Amino acid sequence: MTTAKRDTYTPETLLSVAVQVFNERGYDGTSMEHLSKAAGISKSSIYHHVSGKEELLRRAVSRALDGLFAILDEEAARVGGAADRLEHVVRRMVEVLITELPYVTLLLRVRGNTDTERWALERRRDFDHRVADLLKAAAAEGDVRGDIEVRLATRLVFGMVNSIVEWYRPDGHGASEREVADAVVRLAFTGLRAH
Repeated sequence: MTTAKRDTYTPETLLSVAVQVFNERGYDGTSMEHLSKAAGISKSSIYHHVSGKEELLRRAVSRALDGLFAILDEEAARVGGAADRLEHVVRRMVEVLITELPYVTLLLRVRGNTDTERWALERRRDFDHRVADLLKAAAAEGDVRGDIEVRLATRLVFGMVNSIVEWYRPDGHGASEREVADAVVRLAFTGLRAH
């Protein structure tokens, strides 16, 4: 059985297993022994592809961060009124979060205990600031309500989006990715009250 696993083992499958273990045990609570057992391969096989668990963490959070930053490069995030661009970014944040659920979950759980975690937190803050700037621009254009302080509004929107990692399970029995994205956009941009 171990031979079969080694035959199909790839750096990508190792990364997937590592993210699952990091999310279950916490990064600090995960050893290379835990990773080798979960992957069904020897520690030396892991070291053949990565320098250690911190490299796996960096690859994992990079995948989440790259997905988020790519949103800001999309045409709909760059062209048009700030409110329309912001709505596109929020919708796409939900979609990326769901598509890359285990990777974004891990990103949201890093605490800054290692160089990689501090790097990830800094990049995440940069992304958050860029979205906050978009919200400020939408408020300045008069397209979003101005009676809620921009930093508070930004935190509330991020809180709603980021909370998805705690309850969303892509098992086919709940809301689809599109339904979740539509609901977040409706709540963020029009609220709960029927008009």
